[in-house]
Amino acid sequence: MFLFMDSKATPFDTEAPLDDRRAIIRRHPEDPSEIEMVEATWGSNPQFADGVSYRFARAEGRRFPAQRCLIPASEFHIRNDERRFRVTLDGGNFFYLAGIWEPAIGEWPLSYRVITVDANPEVMRYQERQGAIIHRRQVMQWLDFTVPEIDLLQTPPARSFLIEEINPKPVQTSLAL
Repeated sequence: MFLFMDSKATPFDTEAPLDDRRAIIRRHPEDPSEIEMVEATWGSNPQFADGVSYRFARAEGRRFPAQRCLIPASEFHIRNDERRFRVTLDGGNFFYLAGIWEPAIGEWPLSYRVITVDANPEVMRYQERQGAIIHRRQVMQWLDFTVPEIDLLQTPPARSFLIEEINPKPVQTSLAL
């Protein structure tokens, strides 16, 4: 059974710095019968992409037959101009973002990227794409490759999320003299 189902999930900030480290869940590379939680750096090794580190991987038209991981999250943050928003599942449950991990190579540590899909109607008002959501009931399907990517990496239906502004600017409702 999945050992980390009750782990404390934290907010996922899509604007975190490249060297941001976070816990990911994956099959142990040397013993695939084991699931482990390890710390990884967000973003791919820039050595293999003309000096650019990619944080995301688009789901469309791609297969992810190896090195799948999960990023536990209680919410994710998005930005629209200068305003920031918190996005949570409507029922309040934590979830996982689908990801892929890359091994440490040279000076670059173990790292991960978040897989993205088209944004659902609520998120679409703020941005075009979002991290692919893996619900707790889908964890083993993602890690064990028992369900095709196309069936798991779906845009969530309308009314899946609650979105609220983080630290909104106060609105002046009356004129002070």
